[in-house]
Amino acid sequence: MTLEIELKFIASPAAIAELPAQLAEFSCQHSAPQKLTNIYYETLDNRLRSWDMGLRIRGFDDSYEMTIKTAGKVVAGLHQRPEYNVSLSRPELDLSLFPADIWPQECDLDALQAALKPLFRTDFVREKWLITFQDSEIELGLDQGEVTAGELSEPLSEIELEIKQGNTADLLALASLVGKNGGLRLGGLSKAARGYHLAQGNLLREARTLPVFQAAPKATVEQALSGMLEMALSHWQYHEELWVRGDKAARMTVLQAVETVRQVLVVYGGLIPRKATTELRALLTELAEQLEQKGIDAQTLCLSASYLKCKLVLTSWLAMAGWKPFIDDKSQKKLDGSFKRFADIMLGRTAADLKEAFAQSLSEEGFRDQLARLKRQIISFHLLSGAYPREEALAYITVWTELQQAIVQQQHAWEDSARQHAVMQTAFWLNGQPR
Repeated sequence: MTLEIELKFIASPAAIAELPAQLAEFSCQHSAPQKLTNIYYETLDNRLRSWDMGLRIRGFDDSYEMTIKTAGKVVAGLHQRPEYNVSLSRPELDLSLFPADIWPQECDLDALQAALKPLFRTDFVREKWLITFQDSEIELGLDQGEVTAGELSEPLSEIELEIKQGNTADLLALASLVGKNGGLRLGGLSKAARGYHLAQGNLLREARTLPVFQAAPKATVEQALSGMLEMALSHWQYHEELWVRGDKAARMTVLQAVETVRQVLVVYGGLIPRKATTELRALLTELAEQLEQKGIDAQTLCLSASYLKCKLVLTSWLAMAGWKPFIDDKSQKKLDGSFKRFADIMLGRTAADLKEAFAQSLSEEGFRDQLARLKRQIISFHLLSGAYPREEALAYITVWTELQQAIVQQQHAWEDSARQHAVMQTAFWLNGQPR
């Protein structure tokens, strides 16, 4: 087994054209371009997909390799997935060559192999550079080609950075240098994910509402911090993909995801000093201002150097626990405490802040003045309410969201009744039972 740690980028033609000159600045070993074919397999009922597995046979020259990737983790394009590789003499599946313990307990291996059929394929030319960078050896691969499922296809134009030997910090630092001129976008969809989507008919992807963060049972305050940021980044990455593929409405959901990251930093502001997030907050603020511009083009913004820098700084801050150097023993003790108790306290403060803002009837201008505050605190409810039954939390949040909608849509006749309904709600975190 190997554990891949890599970054995947969608690359513009301009970024690809200047890549050789960029890499000439580093100590690296170049490999000649090679044509690769990958055939992915699945059952009619998508059994492997349901287990979060991907199975392929890769052909290059006269050699073949069978690979299975098992369930892993992705944080803003930083992919970590256990991978098993087996050499083959011919392109024929033989699942018995993989370790027996990777399969679910109920799996009948012979029946599974009989049910597997080719689902889609990727055909591309890969060019590689092995780069010695700081304390690491990092492989940069440039892939250009297409993914095909039946009559459907879409182009591939990707750059991947993978650690061969070394550490994640060096990987992220090298990515920042490669992306400093723009033209790269962190890829949220793997080649396999794109192929599966084509195989299912390439249906339009639907927008998603911001979820309520669900912390693991007995999670610490610090564990929840990582979980909240991962949730926000996943929301961001998914809707960015919708936006660049033509869904103009997704711009506002990308903005919501960016605001969610900013609100996580606010929620943790009493534990993490502001100097720990100075650069990150400045980048997020700049990006939020750009996203608020109605005419902004998705491709232009998402392939810009500043956009990529913001994402990479956030990814690095999360992956490397960038708050740690700024935390004293007292704050660390609080971070090691119960997230449930922390959430209860912060929910109380959030509700109190909104009740103060909307305690009395407001003018139309007064409602508009409180709108930004209301949006931020609704996000706080999404971040902090997951320790209680989902239905109770969502019912409470929905009432505040209805007030937000009344203000945004200038439904002046409903604003005051929505305000009264919101402030009179019972605090579910005091009266309900934890899930």
